[in-house]
Amino acid sequence: MKDLDTSGYSCPEPVIMTKKALGHSPDGLRVTVDNRASKENVTRYAKALGYSVETTEGNGNWILKISR
Repeated sequence: MKDLDTSGYSCPEPVIMTKKALGHSPDGLRVTVDNRASKENVTRYAKALGYSVETTEGNGNWILKISR
């Protein structure tokens, strides 16, 4: 599973980055976000594509494990 760090970016950039990364790694991805809006938007996007999303929080960041 590949890692994608979107820390420091505000929406919609994390969603765009996630879309591109899922194109290269369609089975799943770990995305790090650093703000609540990005967490919610990336999660909503992944679920709309049929992925499941597992969220963990730590050090002011969220890690979204996106998988089929």
